Amino acid sequence: MKPTLKRQYTITIQPQPDGGQKLLISGRLELFDLAIFSREIQPLLQQPQLSSVGLDLGGLEYLDSAGALAVLQLAEKLKSQGIICTLDNISPKIKKILDLIDIQALTHPPLITVGKRFGWISQVGEASLAFWRDIIEVIAFFGELLLDLASVCLRPRRVRWEYVMFYMKRAGVDGLPIVSLIGLLLGLIIAFMSSLQLQQFGANIYVASLLGVAMVRELGPIMTAILVAGRSGSAFAAEIGSMKVSEEVDALTVMGFNPMRMLTTPKVIASLVVVPLLTIYADLLGIIGGLIVGVTMLDLTVYSYIQETRRILTLFDFTSSFIKSVVFAFLISAIGCQRGFQVRGGASAVGSATTSAVVAAIFLIIVVDSIFAIVLTYV
Repeated sequence: MKPTLKRQYTITIQPQPDGGQKLLISGRLELFDLAIFSREIQPLLQQPQLSSVGLDLGGLEYLDSAGALAVLQLAEKLKSQGIICTLDNISPKIKKILDLIDIQALTHPPLITVGKRFGWISQVGEASLAFWRDIIEVIAFFGELLLDLASVCLRPRRVRWEYVMFYMKRAGVDGLPIVSLIGLLLGLIIAFMSSLQLQQFGANIYVASLLGVAMVRELGPIMTAILVAGRSGSAFAAEIGSMKVSEEVDALTVMGFNPMRMLTTPKVIASLVVVPLLTIYADLLGIIGGLIVGVTMLDLTVYSYIQETRRILTLFDFTSSFIKSVVFAFLISAIGCQRGFQVRGGASAVGSATTSAVVAAIFLIIVVDSIFAIVLTYV
């Protein structure tokens, strides 16, 4: 559009009995008229002993955002000089344009100056508010997810089971090598370090007891959960976050699909199945690692080591380990998907969401494991 050479508005000044003036602005006030508008208004701002100014916008036929900004800035300048200024006869159409401008944000200093003034107090307050909002969002997401899982239990055909199988392979089968390596090495290390102390008392056989209880009750579930959080939880957040950036999630909503059921539920169901299995597998590999140390370094037989492990472990130990792994699986998959749905922006936002998913999942794993440790001790 070419700039107009002739102004499209008129300003009529009407003196008022109280010593003020009324400005009747009519016609069209837009971007290309602002230079002329500013020159015409300047003498008004310089008038001495001006008590009030009423800006009558009833005659305006058209007002763009630039014109609205000029009108609001004029009103603010008059108020700053101690002149009473009012906007009169505003039509609904003009009011919608004026409401687009946040004059307070343009005229007041940004909040960062307040943060600089109060220092760490402001930072602690902002971090606390952000943490509280995050807790509310996580609880709301978990509630919606639980409702969807309940509806799926009533109507299993709503789930796309091919996606469940796909994520079971990615989170379970593809994770077997790293779980095997970490579980075996962890069993070797714990058995070796504990044997250095127990050998002094001739209690080599109790290496099997110590390792069995430690792996089944604590180390197996928590180690597997952390590995799955690093592998699968981050992958869930990155996948959904990328779909948010590319507006694929919005496309699913427009087409009438439920993003929660399409994207989150298969991942959660897959995690609930494979994480307990991976935990049992990690427990077994850890015990095998201890067995290797016991047979090669402590002169224990395979039979005696296995019998001592069977003696010390109870059904309660395996049940508590299974329950822990199920809860951890739900937390990992849910928080990963929730962080993915939070993504706003571009690639950097996806990276931040991925990091946040892993950190939040590990934090929740530690907190929930602490709660389990206290509760199961007194059960």
